[in-house]
Amino acid sequence: MSTSLATYISLPGQTAEAFEHWHEVFGGTLDLLRYGDVPMEGMPFEPDPQAVAHVTLSLPGGELAGGDSMDGKDYPIRDTAYSLLYTVESPEAARELIGKLISGGGSENMPFEKAPWGDWYGQAFDRFGVMWAFSVESGESGEAAG
Repeated sequence: MSTSLATYISLPGQTAEAFEHWHEVFGGTLDLLRYGDVPMEGMPFEPDPQAVAHVTLSLPGGELAGGDSMDGKDYPIRDTAYSLLYTVESPEAARELIGKLISGGGSENMPFEKAPWGDWYGQAFDRFGVMWAFSVESGESGEAAG
């Protein structure tokens, strides 16, 4: 196995729903494991068998991983410094993904347009409060789109 780095997100009881939604929006390969799917002997706590023990969403360019938070705390997501940056090949691809997040219950945070540094950039919140930033490097395909 090669070295890799994945973003890990824990949501209180919504991890399965969030990852299934992201799979619908972005595609890729979804692998979801619930606590009820694994032997629970020797666990230091008693999780809900329906809670997500581990999930991965493999996308072109990276991987998201996660699990349901077990400590009962509701960690803030929206209005924090955390976001996911997804660089795609064309402004059209970015607009399509942003549209899917918004139509799935999200909202636009920053319009997707040509940024002062020359690339395309915009942001949307999904319905779980996760901010997705989208970037497209300038170039022929980026220059031609508008």
